[in-house]
Amino acid sequence: MAKTHLSDQQPASYFHDTFRLEYAENTGAALSLGAGLPQPYNFLLLSFAPLLLLLALFFYTISHIKEFNLIRVLAFALVFAGGIGNIIDRIFHDRHVTDFMNLGIQNLRTGIFNVADICVTAGVIGVFVSYKMQKVLPNHP
Repeated sequence: MAKTHLSDQQPASYFHDTFRLEYAENTGAALSLGAGLPQPYNFLLLSFAPLLLLLALFFYTISHIKEFNLIRVLAFALVFAGGIGNIIDRIFHDRHVTDFMNLGIQNLRTGIFNVADICVTAGVIGVFVSYKMQKVLPNHP
């Protein structure tokens, strides 16, 4: 939808410019890190290595699922889903991930990101919360 409705458009601003819809294509990782890497390094570091990590995460989660609480399962699912979403974008769109959201107040702004990035971030926070809960509530898985 972002490619269809936001590309070649001016950014749309909402809530007194706190939230913007702004089309961008990113060939790097977060905040365009690694965008200038030549092929095949870009593919290896930003598509292949993350895919291997996500597969390891998937098999780790499956093998330990009985030990996990619901928060941890959902958190790992969010990390996996968001990561796979960005990798699919990279593979099918010649290393480009479509980003389209930006948050901030005046000149203090985030980078432009997408729904997959939100999933990964929420998932990582959820993993930390679930492990913190385990320390506070030791009988809780």
